[in-house]
Amino acid sequence: MQVYDKIQETIQHIRQQTDFQPETGIILGTGLSGLVDEMEIVCTLPYPSLPHFPTSTVQSHKGQLVFGYLSGKPIVAMAGRFHYYEGYSMQQVTFPVRVLKFLGIQRLFISNAAGSTNAHIENGDLVIIKDHINLQPENPLRGVNDERLGPRFPDMMHTYDKTLREQALALAKTHNIVVHEGVYIGLQGPNLETPAEYNYLHTIGGDVVGMSTVPEVLVARHMNLSVLVVSVVSNKCYPIEELTPTTIEEVIATVEAAAPKLQLLIQELLKL
Repeated sequence: MQVYDKIQETIQHIRQQTDFQPETGIILGTGLSGLVDEMEIVCTLPYPSLPHFPTSTVQSHKGQLVFGYLSGKPIVAMAGRFHYYEGYSMQQVTFPVRVLKFLGIQRLFISNAAGSTNAHIENGDLVIIKDHINLQPENPLRGVNDERLGPRFPDMMHTYDKTLREQALALAKTHNIVVHEGVYIGLQGPNLETPAEYNYLHTIGGDVVGMSTVPEVLVARHMNLSVLVVSVVSNKCYPIEELTPTTIEEVIATVEAAAPKLQLLIQELLKL
């Protein structure tokens, strides 16, 4: 079955459960699913109930597609995402983004937990992503292109919506939230990086590093969605002499402590 047909089958299933029409899609990363608690929920669909959706296997990911209102605006939130390191193909990892587009969203907000490879970006800081460097071994756009989904060769020059970035930066300043603009580097995972790799990522211009997001952004760009990405810094990876061993429990705890800042930022953005 072609990807387009899988999307239509999934949409048909969702529409049998709800006719809710979202304007904005939100992908909630590690430790960030608490935003769902701020929503006026209309419908919740577990991923295993959705045709062609993978199952989220990552700790702290709820694994639900949640429809409802946030700041009075209709949204659909992915409470948990999928990763290449879980064993899924890039097409599976990004399939939900295509479904969100066909549900009618006009823009996509993506969040993630990431390590800082910039000495001036600390644990708990927010980073508005302005660009990325893709070091992942596979591309979700590889293979036969379906023009119903997007062009064969999407241009990546204006991938990260400038207006959304400027609005987010201004709102952060208004609410005294420490925020930076930076470059996200996407790696495969699931292991964290070696000290030599952190040094390399810093040298080539990376400000934060993570194991997600880039495939989602590629597909969103392919489908002409406006994109805003915000990273929450979960662990500091540079300078090398400040490195300490990191556990997933520490990552989740750091991100959950910083999550209210991101939640406030998203809620304020939705009001604009």
